[in-house]
Amino acid sequence: MDLQAVRSGKLKHSAGADLQDEDLSNTDLNGIDLAGAKLTGADFTGSKLSGASLDGANLIGCQLVGADLRANLMGANLMQADLTEADLRGSNLRGANLMRARLTRATLTGAFLSGANLMGVSFQGVDLRGADLRGANLSGANLHGANLSQADLQGALLTEANLEEADLQGANLAGANLAGANLLCAELENANLEGVNLTGACLVGTKLDGSIPHSGPSHS
Repeated sequence: MDLQAVRSGKLKHSAGADLQDEDLSNTDLNGIDLAGAKLTGADFTGSKLSGASLDGANLIGCQLVGADLRANLMGANLMQADLTEADLRGSNLRGANLMRARLTRATLTGAFLSGANLMGVSFQGVDLRGADLRGANLSGANLHGANLSQADLQGALLTEANLEEADLQGANLAGANLAGANLLCAELENANLEGVNLTGACLVGTKLDGSIPHSGPSHS
């Protein structure tokens, strides 16, 4: 692999490449094809990856702080990756593994995260407006103060998730599992709560425009 060619932007087709632990920080990689690439531990801090193909790529433990990741990351493994302040607007993360990834202050408006593994991920204060999270596993995730307005969380797993002060206005929570979740002072106006499981959830101070469908005991 010609690393210099990758850094200079002259090599755009690097599918399956082995770039583990390489320093690719502050590099223009817009449109590059890194599908299925081995990128474990690589440093992409501040890099531009808009339009890049990273589907199925191994990005375990990568540094992606402040990176432009408006890219195709379908099925990518981003476990324990640092995505602090990353730009993921409209990114395709369907079926991706982001378990224990750091996403503090990242932007995910309109991102596609259906079926993604987001267990234990910190989304504190993250912008997820209009994101597609259908069937995603958000068990134990920290969504304190996150903006999930108009997000699609149909069938999502949110057991024991922290949604304190989260904005869920207009969100689709139909069939979602929120058992044991913390919804303290969350905003749920105009949210679709059909078939939602709120067993053992904390609903103190929750802002609603109607009654919550009965789905078992809750803390209120």
